[in-house]
Amino acid sequence: MTDEVPAKGSILGKLVPARYVLALLGSIGMAIVYGLKVNLSVAMVAMLNHTAIKGHHDAGHGAATVTLSNASQVTLVEECHPPGGASNATGKGDDGPFDWSEPLQGTLLSCYFWGYLVSQIPLAHVAENFSAKWVMLFSVAINVVCTLLTPVFTNLHFGGLILMRVLEGVGGGASFPAMHVMIASWAPPTERMVMSTIIYVGTSAGTALSILLAGVLSSQWGWESVFYVMGGLSCIWMLLWIILVQDNPNKQRFISPEERHMITSSLGTESKVEHHPPVPWAKVFKSVPFWAILIAHTCSNFGWYMFLIEIPFYMKQVLKFNVASNAALSALPYFPMIIFSIVLGKLLDTLQAKGKISTTFARKTATSICTLIPGVCLLVLCYIGCRHYEAVTVMSVGIVAMGAMFSGFLSNHIDIAPNFAGTLVALTNTAATLPGIVVPLFVGFVTKGNQNIGAWRIIFGVTIVLFALEFLVFVIFGSGSEQSWNKSGSPKDPEAKDEKTPLKDIPAKP
Repeated sequence: MTDEVPAKGSILGKLVPARYVLALLGSIGMAIVYGLKVNLSVAMVAMLNHTAIKGHHDAGHGAATVTLSNASQVTLVEECHPPGGASNATGKGDDGPFDWSEPLQGTLLSCYFWGYLVSQIPLAHVAENFSAKWVMLFSVAINVVCTLLTPVFTNLHFGGLILMRVLEGVGGGASFPAMHVMIASWAPPTERMVMSTIIYVGTSAGTALSILLAGVLSSQWGWESVFYVMGGLSCIWMLLWIILVQDNPNKQRFISPEERHMITSSLGTESKVEHHPPVPWAKVFKSVPFWAILIAHTCSNFGWYMFLIEIPFYMKQVLKFNVASNAALSALPYFPMIIFSIVLGKLLDTLQAKGKISTTFARKTATSICTLIPGVCLLVLCYIGCRHYEAVTVMSVGIVAMGAMFSGFLSNHIDIAPNFAGTLVALTNTAATLPGIVVPLFVGFVTKGNQNIGAWRIIFGVTIVLFALEFLVFVIFGSGSEQSWNKSGSPKDPEAKDEKTPLKDIPAKP
């Protein structure tokens, strides 16, 4: 590893501390990865020939129309009308060139996660042992290149779109492990929650801006413009990341000596970076707090991807919003989610620094918020019927509440084992990738020829059960204490705790 780089101040450093330059650029990087990940969900609404697809369903069910059962009649009664009496919300004006069935749509939306699934653990190893900075750059760069190539490959064959999405997934899989390694190297313990929140709230910002921008671009200039414009704008970030960000404070030139000392002394990394210790795999997989994070992460991602990927289709299929309204209303909750996430992270950090609460209690509180409130919102959504804007309000509350996950289990890897934060998040996020594959396929299967509220009640019901499982497991078994196996190859840390930590563990050490 390289020796310590002499620290020198900069104009930027006088305005914004170097660690928050990292947090801001990290947040923008996550926004790019998530924005390019979710843009297909909105663009596909404009890419599909809804009239032709509906015609196939009508033709397939035409012979059975005269023998509809009473149960089927009830389903038809639940059909919603477009809001405001618009008669062309699902008309030909919204039709695109592609006649893709619901199962194929599910495949196209889920194939991103095929690449995401296989790349995380090996790229986490690279981030921890080589450079998290360059791994994150790779994550964004491959997403940008594939996004720019998407229109060309999609027009050739839907297999070309699959290839681009899989490669984007490979890059996307590197983002969380890389940023966890960066946070572990840069964030003082008393600022860990707020820095993690600033960085990871970029996923919400990217989602909101992508949904909004994709809706405007696809309705005004066609679906191809979504990929050209968003891919092109993302190139600017890569140059800033290369110049302004380094792997740790000891390598950062644009940092004041005082800030470098403050960070490194709080983390115990005053000297140059040593060889990274090997991962104690056996101890990791025997750790109860690790399994609590893994289960919470997996269950939460099912709900997260339900909101992230499928809500635009729910609003199109059930509530009958047109493309432009769909995009605007789908993006709406992510802006207050950003504010809520940062405020909650700062509040919990402040209470912890003052000794009012422990790290364990802070993580469990945040995780409880991001499970109970969205679960209740989905339950309400099951029975709210065709009240369009009331349904949008309920969805928005659920999405905003999910922002608490950034201060909850999603940052918990750094608490229990900062030396292996990249590997741990790669492990849990690999498991949590499975819902990304399953959700679009599951929704496509349930809604095939059955695009009504009844079908979506089944989808929301499954999600509610998983939210409940996440809440129970993390509250009972989660912990915010550093685990003894984090000190790999060193004597057991007397301060470390391996035991289960119940929710009542409120007092923090002074």
